[in-house]
Amino acid sequence: MADERFASEAAGSSHWPTELRLNRAERLLSVRFDDGSHFDLPAEFLRVESPSAEVQGHTPAQKQLVQGKRLVGITRIDPVGNYAVRLTFDDGHDSGIYSWTLLHRLGRDHETLWQAYLAALAARGLGRG
Repeated sequence: MADERFASEAAGSSHWPTELRLNRAERLLSVRFDDGSHFDLPAEFLRVESPSAEVQGHTPAQKQLVQGKRLVGITRIDPVGNYAVRLTFDDGHDSGIYSWTLLHRLGRDHETLWQAYLAALAARGLGRG
């Protein structure tokens, strides 16, 4: 475990997951970290915040507002080295690589990011679907 932790820190992650569990029925990815934090991240939230260039663009101004993903699910989780996972969603999206640091940040900032997403949808007259 010490070697894995060192590799994770070398890759820029200060948070190491101790458990990663997919609940398909509830469309949740549960992540526990070695700092004691635990997050239940909805698939919809992970999909609309995907770190892929398709969603995030190449600059903050290029970020896309993804709508209609209320019922999206995660069909597959694949490790990427020892620093991240690639999530495959049932809408075909599979190009986002979720580092441990990103998953921790998404969990920590979930409520703020979610409310900003909902406000952006409302401002454009769009729905979650």
